[in-house]
Amino acid sequence: MAARVRPPVDAIERIRIGYFVLLLILVSQFLLGMAVNLFVTIPAGHPGANPPEYFGGVAQSVTWAVLHGPVLLQAHAALGLLLVLFSVNSLAQAIQVRTRRVILPASFGVFGVVGAGFNGGSFLNYNQDFSSMIMAAFFAVAVVSYITGLYLLPRNPTVSATR
Repeated sequence: MAARVRPPVDAIERIRIGYFVLLLILVSQFLLGMAVNLFVTIPAGHPGANPPEYFGGVAQSVTWAVLHGPVLLQAHAALGLLLVLFSVNSLAQAIQVRTRRVILPASFGVFGVVGAGFNGGSFLNYNQDFSSMIMAAFFAVAVVSYITGLYLLPRNPTVSATR
């Protein structure tokens, strides 16, 4: 009979801390986004605005936002890029544990963060309100994913985390 592989306790604790930190950063990002929405006017003619090609426009718009945008927009865009890195790192840690109930929430979390990021870029490109709404919806996907991940993480490290 094959023995069940148990994830190391420190790996689960790192993931638990990572999810909690991601949730705190997501809330900070949400608040920064609300401040940008209320207090920042994004110029219609910035680099990347109304691009002929979406992804190139997003790259130009986000680069402009981080380097030359208004301060609140700079903070929002830079924190968004950090969120992408942190969420991908969290997924990599979850994959190392090799447990579905750890990998799935991290995967949906990355999906939510990346989806929000691309719609933020779309908002910069085209200045359409629906992009902001979709960004908020993907934010909600990420938050629910990481909360679910916290719930599903094994509480007792001596118990197997399979399934």
